[in-house]
Amino acid sequence: MRFLWGNGERKHRRQKNLLLPTVLGSLGAFALVGGLLLLVDPGAPKHEAIKTGGLAGGAIVALYALWLNDRRRRVEEARQDLESQRIDHDRSRVADERFARAVELLGHDAAQVRVGAMHALAGLAKSRTEYTQTVLDILCAYLRRPFKRNDDDEDPYSEEQNEIELEVRLTSQRLIEDLLPRAEEKDPVHYDLNLTKAHLHYMDLSYRQVGDLVLRVAHLNESNAFHHMVIHGNVYFTEAEVNGRFYMHHTECRRKAWFSRFRARGLAVFTDTKFLGETKFKDSEWADVKADGCTFAVEAELPEAWRN
Repeated sequence: MRFLWGNGERKHRRQKNLLLPTVLGSLGAFALVGGLLLLVDPGAPKHEAIKTGGLAGGAIVALYALWLNDRRRRVEEARQDLESQRIDHDRSRVADERFARAVELLGHDAAQVRVGAMHALAGLAKSRTEYTQTVLDILCAYLRRPFKRNDDDEDPYSEEQNEIELEVRLTSQRLIEDLLPRAEEKDPVHYDLNLTKAHLHYMDLSYRQVGDLVLRVAHLNESNAFHHMVIHGNVYFTEAEVNGRFYMHHTECRRKAWFSRFRARGLAVFTDTKFLGETKFKDSEWADVKADGCTFAVEAELPEAWRN
């Protein structure tokens, strides 16, 4: 504050110092111009000489006034810039604090607290897009936590805990879906999803755009939808296991798409999907596949189930 006050004092002193030379210069211009006119043409009316001299002196004063207004404008703009920077700094600090607190609460024992923390992170990602990829990474990391739903468990307490945890995980999935750009958006940010070893139930990324989509050694249960997507990066379903229905029809995979050692025990639908990069199906297993209209830009060795 002392530095800013000293700066303002110096500027004010500089303006006062310039005022006296301006007044003297104005008077000098008045005397010089008026005197020259009378000297050049002694017969000219004196009031015309005085008027012309006054205009010359007034011009100097006007120039000083313009300079002074410009200085004031620039000082005001600088003040507003500093205020904007301070506001942005405060907002960033508050956002960082919210982020740190929400991440900490993801480890809370109470499910409702974890759900609240996820919504706080998603809200932060929507209001400050520089957080979006980080928030997606955190939500995906939660889904990578070990989880095995056992509907045959005879312990009511254990079954209830499983259902509560499943609801938390479903919340994480929905928030991931909401943060991704829609398929029809033009030139969106390509956010990556790393769901390696994730346990998914009813994941629905349909009509979304992503960068890389990584589901290595993932466990997909019930029904999971990846149809009508635009996947700009690589797709990895290596060693993924599907216990239920798998929908990836009308999707555009623009780079690698690897399904090596992929095991699908239910219906898998790839109708009209476009594979524009290298595609691998080595040692994959398919119980039932629908792949009519599916196209490959790079020739791929298809499993027998795909050729029927």
